[in-house]
Amino acid sequence: MSTQRSSTLSKSATEETEESGWQAQKSANTRTQITEAAIRCFVEYGYSQTTTTLIAEKAGLSRGAMLHHFPSKLAVVSAAVEHLHAKRLRAFRKAVTKPVTGHDHLRQSLEAYWAHVRHPMFVAFFELAVAARTDKELAAILRPAQEAFEREWYDAAVEIFPEWKGRGEKFDLALDLVHYALEGMAVSFLTHKESERDKRVLEYLDEQIHELAGLPNPA
Repeated sequence: MSTQRSSTLSKSATEETEESGWQAQKSANTRTQITEAAIRCFVEYGYSQTTTTLIAEKAGLSRGAMLHHFPSKLAVVSAAVEHLHAKRLRAFRKAVTKPVTGHDHLRQSLEAYWAHVRHPMFVAFFELAVAARTDKELAAILRPAQEAFEREWYDAAVEIFPEWKGRGEKFDLALDLVHYALEGMAVSFLTHKESERDKRVLEYLDEQIHELAGLPNPA
């Protein structure tokens, strides 16, 4: 009798654990659904026009269901920023670690970062960065997250580009050059289309990076 009761209790505990795990996974999936919907809203409507109601609609949920996971717009924004930076870092790693085809590693990486900053994910980040200039609550969320992203991006670059070993400040300069030049160009693309001028800038940037690396330009 005691053995049967123990077996029943054990089965019940197992079922509760499985149920708890399923609920946790469902909750995590819903939170991801909401944060990705928020990012799409930032891109399509801008930060100031994005509301919890709009995010809920984009996520296919009721506003009440969304508020169950995120009680305010800032709570959604905080999760969205973290999610956005994680996706940006994964995309960067994936792009620059592909097998080299047709170009050397430096040129491949330059083109990969150029494609990266022209992705809608970057548009979402830029939209938040502009809004944070006059929104102290948003700035308090975005600035530390951006600083953390840049540290991780730098660490990833050190790992991914062994050809820069021993270049010290020149490596840092090359990263800053790529970072500032390409992100600035990407911002300008919000109002104009790509032209031969942009291609010339990329070619020149490629030459400068090779020079900083102490490597011959393959062109």
